[in-house]
Amino acid sequence: MQQKPFLLLTSFLFLFSSCNYFFNTKLPVYGNKTVSPSGDSVDYILPVFSYLDQDSNTVDASAVHNKIFATEFFFTSCPSICPKMQQQMLRFNEKYKDNPDVIILAFTIDPQRDSIGKLKSYANKLNIESSKWHLLTGNKDSIYALAESFLVSAAEDADAPGGHIHSGNFILVDRQRRLRGYYDGTKEESVTKLLDETDLLLKEK
Repeated sequence: MQQKPFLLLTSFLFLFSSCNYFFNTKLPVYGNKTVSPSGDSVDYILPVFSYLDQDSNTVDASAVHNKIFATEFFFTSCPSICPKMQQQMLRFNEKYKDNPDVIILAFTIDPQRDSIGKLKSYANKLNIESSKWHLLTGNKDSIYALAESFLVSAAEDADAPGGHIHSGNFILVDRQRRLRGYYDGTKEESVTKLLDETDLLLKEK
């Protein structure tokens, strides 16, 4: 019986330590560092970009200035992983829909078929606001190159369902356009981690 208070205290300290570790740990920064003209090592950041969303609005680097955003690559006629991804991204959208510092960028990898009108219909089907969740289209080669910048894959493949292959990852990007996390967009537990780490990134100074 005398050991019970000690065990309770030990459990409390372990829990406190775990929570303290989580809330004070910074997420990693992905991508190869580069050397600045002054010779300093600097983090990899995403290149500038410019695409049109489902409301024909231009979304570029200025639109994400000082914002945290989750990113996905998809296409509206995807018969395989995209429906699962959208259901999980709806969780992200629901949590942060009232937070002006967090948005979603979703790039179609099938811009030939995914017109602005089709993206608008897709947005209406998901019941999402364009100010928070931008469905983006543009030049196909540019989008494929952008996927590489996000360190994920996107390509045409006649043998794949829907004629395209792409990563099922959600990518978390910070206010400086640095890559901070990768999450399997088809798995609930992985997207729960995305939610937790977005909260952590919002606290980061």
